[in-house]
Amino acid sequence: MAQAAVGPDVWVFHGMGGRFTSGVFTTREKAEAWIMKHELTGILTRYPLDVSAYDWALETGAFRVKKPEQTSAEFIQKFTSASQEHYHYDPHDIG
Repeated sequence: MAQAAVGPDVWVFHGMGGRFTSGVFTTREKAEAWIMKHELTGILTRYPLDVSAYDWALETGAFRVKKPEQTSAEFIQKFTSASQEHYHYDPHDIG
């Protein structure tokens, strides 16, 4: 279940197969309009501003460190959380 965001946030779109973010939006509605306009496939995720996904997950209790390696730079720089509010898009599944 997605955790509620606290404070200012943005919506970040990662296209399927993309290595980097392809869009950042101030509202879900703006992001979805762009996604639908271009018939994109990918994931739209809500990110809080001024805090990493790793720190957010620790602060909200969505993640707990269980092994020493989970505090390493390599782990933190790859960290994502399914607990962040997110939506999957595929124009072939709509309709």
